[in-house]
Amino acid sequence: MIFVDTSAFYALADSADPNHENARRILEGLLDRGENLLTHSYVLVESIALVQHRLGTAPAVRLAQSRGFEVEWVDAARHGETVRVLGARGRRRVSFVDLVSFGVMRASGIGTAFAFDEDFQREGFALASCD
Repeated sequence: MIFVDTSAFYALADSADPNHENARRILEGLLDRGENLLTHSYVLVESIALVQHRLGTAPAVRLAQSRGFEVEWVDAARHGETVRVLGARGRRRVSFVDLVSFGVMRASGIGTAFAFDEDFQREGFALASCD
């Protein structure tokens, strides 16, 4: 199982993104290996909003209708735990959505993220690559 972050969704959606071709290669490799992909509802909402804002409604709708990945819906317990973690981290700048992602990954035993966000590596996760 590989976790999919907003940075990967956006790189796939925007052909002008500097990570676009690498993202396509990584996704192709993951699918060729039969990897299951997981994201959570906050990443999905963040990704759809970003794509809609930068690229328009049609690409946002395509992303919203995508079915190539599982979605874990963030519940009140996960949200509350992340609020606690955010408060405990103090001034360390990690987004709330990333903190939810780290919690989902740890709870699911996922060690690799399809992401172009170095915060995942700083948290001890591997980043998916073309290899």
